Amino acid sequence: MTDTYEVIVIGGGAAGLSAALVLGRSRRRTLVVDAGEPRNAPAAHMQGYLSRDGMSPAEFLALGREEIARYGVELVRDRVVDITGGFAVTLAGGETVRARRLVIATGLKDELPAVPGVAERFGRDVIHCPYCHGWEVRDQAFGVLATTPMSVHQALMVSQWSKDVTLFLHTVAESELTDDDLRRLAAAGVAVVPGEVAELVVADDRLTGVRLTDGTAHPREAVFVAPRPIPQTGLLEKLGADMQETPFGTYPVVDPTGLTSVPGVWAVGNAMGFGEQVVNAASAGYRAGATINGELLMTDLDAHAGV
Repeated sequence: MTDTYEVIVIGGGAAGLSAALVLGRSRRRTLVVDAGEPRNAPAAHMQGYLSRDGMSPAEFLALGREEIARYGVELVRDRVVDITGGFAVTLAGGETVRARRLVIATGLKDELPAVPGVAERFGRDVIHCPYCHGWEVRDQAFGVLATTPMSVHQALMVSQWSKDVTLFLHTVAESELTDDDLRRLAAAGVAVVPGEVAELVVADDRLTGVRLTDGTAHPREAVFVAPRPIPQTGLLEKLGADMQETPFGTYPVVDPTGLTSVPGVWAVGNAMGFGEQVVNAASAGYRAGATINGELLMTDLDAHAGV
């Protein structure tokens, strides 16, 4: 590494690599700092990305790293521990590098319900997104583990992929369901089971059921959960970016290109919102990279021309 770059991208997932690819192709000295903790690591495949449907997340990222290297983008496996004025970026390894612009692509972490079997099966037959995995488990016996009243919406959504859906209320009281909830669940053919879930039942390395604390077991082949998203926005908060509360966590206020309230700092991917799936994150990274290149170009031209 050198000690000065035009752009430092913090995070080496789809959003960060996409931004770096555009910047590298724009002949910008760019560094990607990647802690190597992608959100979709538990999944064997990613779906819904045109021309990449079914590719493993690990292969996708490996190809992305190869592509950015072709354009002179540097990548270091490290973690950013501090950012000070003038965008001096301190790495856990002890080095400090500087940049004119920053792209924050640090993503988020999924906090799973503390039910035995959920973490162990997550990304396999315990899943959270029907658009990501619904086709792969279509027509199986679904369970939905309710942890908030919004889990009703999840149960209704997944009924598009199976007509055998059971909503396990778990930590949600029956009284929290509205009359409209109950009518919609009945219309979708979703069974509702009250009571707390004790564990997921696994046999021969596959999910076979859901057991309640009262000992009753319900045969199920796939279980949908709603992890609590934990946005990794500490660096943005340290930089003083304006933040906003959403039903899925606190995220930075950004414009359509990902620019935060801090001049020179962009946020992309799950660092700026919960719903950024891989294809959306890559798009956001591309948009930010192109915007940053144009902004740097005009800044330098104006300085040279005395505008």
